[in-house]
Amino acid sequence: MVGREYGRIYAWDEVNPAMVRQWCEVMGVDNPLYTDAAYAATTEFGDIVAPPAMLQAWCLEGLHMNNYPPGSTDENPYEVLSLIEAQGYPAVVAVNSELSFERYLEMGEKLYYTTLIKDLSDEKTTGLGTGFFVTQVMTFYSEQAGADDKVGELLFRVFKFKPAQAAKPAPAAASERPAAKRPLPGISDDTRFFWEGCDAGELRIQQCKACNKLQHPPAPVCQHCHSFDLGYRIAKGSGELYSFVVMHYPEVAPFDHPNPIGLIQLDEGVRLPAGLVGVDRNELKIGQRVRVEFQTFDDQLTLPLFRPVSD
Repeated sequence: MVGREYGRIYAWDEVNPAMVRQWCEVMGVDNPLYTDAAYAATTEFGDIVAPPAMLQAWCLEGLHMNNYPPGSTDENPYEVLSLIEAQGYPAVVAVNSELSFERYLEMGEKLYYTTLIKDLSDEKTTGLGTGFFVTQVMTFYSEQAGADDKVGELLFRVFKFKPAQAAKPAPAAASERPAAKRPLPGISDDTRFFWEGCDAGELRIQQCKACNKLQHPPAPVCQHCHSFDLGYRIAKGSGELYSFVVMHYPEVAPFDHPNPIGLIQLDEGVRLPAGLVGVDRNELKIGQRVRVEFQTFDDQLTLPLFRPVSD
């Protein structure tokens, strides 16, 4: 198959300013030569041109795989990769892509490319496994009234390989595996009072000493009056379920699964997220009354959890 050249794959659209503008927005390119017609008119080009790095984008199939415009070849330029994969070399570790350009593209040009199987290496053995380097070259042309004009080239090289079989360590016996622990919170000067309150069995909510308003989560400054003079109030610990979610995935030890998490509207007026305990997940309702209870995990972390209570 080396040396075989596959037929044309056409671009769906002519080179146009709308696609150039969108591409420049996505890529963060602000060169006025590509988007400012007044500026481009003062240059040697006389009008806006397309960024060279857009070359491959013009002939992509779009949202649906292999959806090429009429007139494009029905052959699969990548069939060599499928053939190698069928022989037991399924993996890809990296792709080398090199674009080269003959000139800038002007608005209104219609492009196509052909694909050449340039090289297939001998079988190579690497630390990852054994396989083959496949090199293809896509040559891009602009349709012209006379001879079509070559405008650029894309060299595409991929390593298709059979992964090496690394020795797997024997699984540890269940008795030897350390038990998963609850992750500890990050504690700062702004939040320390809250966690010390949990250790003491108190639900402490940050309060501004200047305007007396509450806020949660804690912050270094009052979100209401911007005062730095902050303290806390011990909340009663009762409120209602403002919202909730039942986490089914991912399953992360040591949390229960499914894992119900609530957003609690405290009677004092602030909201905080917390785990829910003693609940029937099928009977959770927005607005139901809840009350805090403190539970200690791993002898080091005390959390405020909320349990439903009767009205």
